[in-house]
Amino acid sequence: MQEDNKQTSPVSPAPMTVDFDPDQIPDSPTSGGYYWFIIIYLVLLSAFGSFVNDMYIPTLPVMCKAFNCSVSTCQLGLTFGMIGLGLGQMLFGPFSDRWGRKPILYVAMVVFAIGAFCSVWSKSIWEFIWWRLVQGFGASGGYFLARTIPADMYRGQALAKVMALVGAINGFAPASAPVLGGFVSHAIGWRGIFWILFGFSILLLLLAPALKESLPKPRRVQGHFGIAFKNYIYLVKNKRFMVHSLLKGAALGLIFAYVSAAPFIIQSHYHYSQLQFGLFMGFNAIFIALGATFALTFKPLKKAAVYSGWGILFLTVGQGICLFLVHSVWVYEAWNICIIFCIGMIFTVSNTLAMNEGRLYAGDASALLGFIGYVFGGIASPVVGLNNVLHSTAITQVVYALVILLFAHMTKVIPAELVPTFQSAGRAGLPQYPKPLASTKADSPTATEGSATTEDAAATTTPLSSNSSTSNA
Repeated sequence: MQEDNKQTSPVSPAPMTVDFDPDQIPDSPTSGGYYWFIIIYLVLLSAFGSFVNDMYIPTLPVMCKAFNCSVSTCQLGLTFGMIGLGLGQMLFGPFSDRWGRKPILYVAMVVFAIGAFCSVWSKSIWEFIWWRLVQGFGASGGYFLARTIPADMYRGQALAKVMALVGAINGFAPASAPVLGGFVSHAIGWRGIFWILFGFSILLLLLAPALKESLPKPRRVQGHFGIAFKNYIYLVKNKRFMVHSLLKGAALGLIFAYVSAAPFIIQSHYHYSQLQFGLFMGFNAIFIALGATFALTFKPLKKAAVYSGWGILFLTVGQGICLFLVHSVWVYEAWNICIIFCIGMIFTVSNTLAMNEGRLYAGDASALLGFIGYVFGGIASPVVGLNNVLHSTAITQVVYALVILLFAHMTKVIPAELVPTFQSAGRAGLPQYPKPLASTKADSPTATEGSATTEDAAATTTPLSSNSSTSNA
């Protein structure tokens, strides 16, 4: 079998090795105290990445006046935060696959703490934007680890459940963060928000020692360091992974279009206070969390993407017409609730499917998934601030809805997925390892060494059960 494994794959394999014995990896906990600690910590990590951008959204109109700048310039703080989140994940992904998850967590939180502390003392909008880039870079480590650690530890239905929770927070946090931001800025001003974020990063650092390393040394990338970055090429050429990732990216772009425009629509146009704006957003957050959970009722899971994709298109068109013709905050809010519910469904589907496809290279897959999302989000934030905010928001949301629907239907036609193994990875154009790179015993190849060829092993890989919430690609 060793000779068969050296066959030439569609893409030349990267010359990296992993000395891995499946018996060295214990089963991951699915209950008990440590399991719930993992869940809570992942929730905090996931929320942290979103809070970095969204907690200060209620203060954007105030900051425009404080720094004497335009709306679009002020929104560059959001854009640069997302640039940092995207680029940071692309760098931290290969680092974490080589050195483990916890060292990256420590470095990322320290970098963010420095950026948050320094942004408090910004004298100009451009100085502030620079420190936003640093904050985004630091926050990216925690954000992508919230997806990577579950993929290290779980697969199948267990992975879907954890990803559903992380997906709910990914949708909940962008909407709920302004609630806290509205209260804080109302009480102590916009700079107080960054003191809160600084404290958040310190809390994550203090809790980190209790988190066990999810990537043991036998599973880490070996060889020349530059090899680790080549996995991005293989992942980009994996159609399944890219379809699911682009679906997530378009949904994240739509949610950022919403949260970037909302403070100017609700506060500047409809004349509500920062505190009232935060309450609007907090109420909406309930529906994005409900949507993320509701997606699990679909079997196969990918059906949720198609239904929500059509729903988002219909709803954004309806809201767009109202933004042009009907000037009522309650009409605007009614459309938002429904759109956000559907976006929550997309988050659960796309996160689960993408990480299941990329789990053999979990750090790189999570980083690329996050980067794609923040490319979409980085484009949306300044665009909705151009000219008339109501009109530009309406157009931007419809465009993102069309992209979501496109990738939702591409997800639908992808054939039922197999449990990822190193053989199936080779068939998809990804590098083949001398031994299977698996995160649990259940991922070991179905054929033992010497008993079957690579083709035989791939042919006997068992599809995920139709009753499982991840029989979905």
